[in-house]
Amino acid sequence: MKLSLKPKIIISRTDNIGDVVLTLPLAYYIRKKYPDAEILFLGKKYIKPLVDCCENIDQFIDWDTLSSLSEKERSVVLKTIGSEVIIHVFPRPEIAKMAYKAGVKYRIGTSHRLYNWLYCNKRVDFTRKNSLLHEAQLNFKLAEPLGINTIPSLEEIGKSYGLTKIPILDKVWKKELDPNKFNLIIHPLSRGSARNWDWNNYNKLIELLPSDKFKIFITGTEAESIPIRENILKYNPSVTDLTGKLNFAQLIAFIATANGLVAASTGPLHIASALGKTAVGLFPSIRPMHPGRWAPLGPKASYLALDKECNDCRKSGVCTCINTITAEQVKSLLLQ
Repeated sequence: MKLSLKPKIIISRTDNIGDVVLTLPLAYYIRKKYPDAEILFLGKKYIKPLVDCCENIDQFIDWDTLSSLSEKERSVVLKTIGSEVIIHVFPRPEIAKMAYKAGVKYRIGTSHRLYNWLYCNKRVDFTRKNSLLHEAQLNFKLAEPLGINTIPSLEEIGKSYGLTKIPILDKVWKKELDPNKFNLIIHPLSRGSARNWDWNNYNKLIELLPSDKFKIFITGTEAESIPIRENILKYNPSVTDLTGKLNFAQLIAFIATANGLVAASTGPLHIASALGKTAVGLFPSIRPMHPGRWAPLGPKASYLALDKECNDCRKSGVCTCINTITAEQVKSLLLQ
């Protein structure tokens, strides 16, 4: 591939927050390879506050707005943007077709999607399903046509997010933080994207953490507030309830200002890791949900998982392996 002196390169990833966080290091390495490139990110509208924090992304393209247009109108908009490259990190046939019709010169995607043989002209032979690589490393397979042929180590990726443009935390939330304590966020639910630690474990953790050293906050969506209040907050009146109270930009700002976070494999866990916070992830040992694929990456990130490959609760709503993790283990990581 021969690019122009100042190419426009689109990274397309229209799935969830954690997936997007783990894709941001790709922008850093593209910038390193092509310092004069303009890097754009195509994603769902709700993740824009996160992408706006990244110093290596120059422009956000709102897929929700584009997808509301006719097929022809989408292609016209993309053609007007004038990108030279699009990387289909999260494959979607309608986006692949849009880029093809818009005349994007280099269209990179996996060769394991049939429609990419129609719409992509740079196809990379790899699949995520059975790979031993971390999700963040797998993204770099798609950078090979750009001449980025080395997959960074997990340690290198953990230093490459570029989240330097953090929103200012509103005073009403900033005053909730205690400068004399470890301000810990517990994010107990995952909107169905991960297996959750059970309520009893979270309550035990709160009980174990000394109140003179920790101030604890609970975060979650408005929809999650009812089960969280019923199962945690009514037993722990000292915990500060932030469920449904922070918009996404303010959640990022709050995580950036706090000291640490405990969660399952969720977006906030990966945000905390990327911001260099003490981030403790709780994982099942089930592929592909296991930490080998989704562990948080950052200088103070760690995780806990049962030391076995478990398939016993793959189809069960209750995950025995993640609930084998004890509150004492989590406390130990927080006190390191």
